Amino acid sequence: MSLKCGIVGLPNVGKSTLFNCVSSGKAQSANFPFCTIEPNLGSTNVPDKRLEVLTDICKPQRTIPATVDIVDIAGLVKGASRGEGLGNQFLANIRECDAILHVLRCFDDGNVVHVDGSVDPVRDKEVVDTELQIKDLETVESRLSKCIKAAQAGDKESRRLADLLSRYKNALQQGRPCRSVTLANDEEAQIARDLFLLTNKPVLYVCNVDDASAVNGNKYVDAVREAVKDENAGILIISARTESEIAEMEDYADRRMFLDEMGLEESGVVRLVQSAYALLGLRTFFTAGADECRAWTIHAGDKAPRAAGVIHTDFERGFIRAEVIKYEDFVQYKTEAAVRAAGKMGIEGKEYVVQDGDIMHFLFNV
Repeated sequence: MSLKCGIVGLPNVGKSTLFNCVSSGKAQSANFPFCTIEPNLGSTNVPDKRLEVLTDICKPQRTIPATVDIVDIAGLVKGASRGEGLGNQFLANIRECDAILHVLRCFDDGNVVHVDGSVDPVRDKEVVDTELQIKDLETVESRLSKCIKAAQAGDKESRRLADLLSRYKNALQQGRPCRSVTLANDEEAQIARDLFLLTNKPVLYVCNVDDASAVNGNKYVDAVREAVKDENAGILIISARTESEIAEMEDYADRRMFLDEMGLEESGVVRLVQSAYALLGLRTFFTAGADECRAWTIHAGDKAPRAAGVIHTDFERGFIRAEVIKYEDFVQYKTEAAVRAAGKMGIEGKEYVVQDGDIMHFLFNV
């Protein structure tokens, strides 16, 4: 499932440092702008305690977690929509991503240069937002003029598209992202997805703070919260420097001790990866047995045949039914036989919507 989260932001705010912490890829990170030019792509495991529990119960020969793809994209500067800096490349790369992790610098450090000379995460956010909005406005206006002509000629689909584009244009002209526009129904949501607008992508604002602010944040984080309160977006507080130190620790006990000293229940990288997974609208189902315990990735709302197809296309093509065990029931009864004996095994057909955490076995015939 080739869905990608793009790490974006101004140059030198900590994007590549975070990428190095979360990804199997290793981006160059240094104290000067445009250190990253070509986008770096890496795949990282999605931490899931449920998979750990299933592994403890089944004692399988191998355990395979879900993964998510993360892209470290070149830093953007004012004027990117007109091709300034690496603007054209930045915008092209972000268009290929399905969701955005927008890193904002929320720490003071005279030894780390800022492209604009001072720390102001709200200003930085607005620089990126403005460039994306300008590009989207160009796209919307171009499509809208064509749709209006077709709608006037009686084309109903063009009329519906023109209505949505007009609402997007109004939002963008007011300095609001397209994702702030309320969609009327599923049909309109599909139309919106097909437009591939930059500011319609789901976004998580990642506030990169100093070590002392990793738990509760600081004044910069408070300012970001106020700035995004009316957006359909989330906020995550993380210290890239702290995460870099944790990433270098190979011993679990050392990492746990370090996190305890920092007052953190889990590392920011774990929260970031889990947030990226959720931001992409992904969910997990499991297969569990003596040979293998595995986490499989599906979209929220996928039905049983589509989930079966993630394992193998033949499973979807010849789908008959699915045997479903709820995660809590498997943890309680420990084996498939015990679950079945307790009457907790669900038999589901083609219309069953797979729930996050379901343990599934598929019957098929091709």
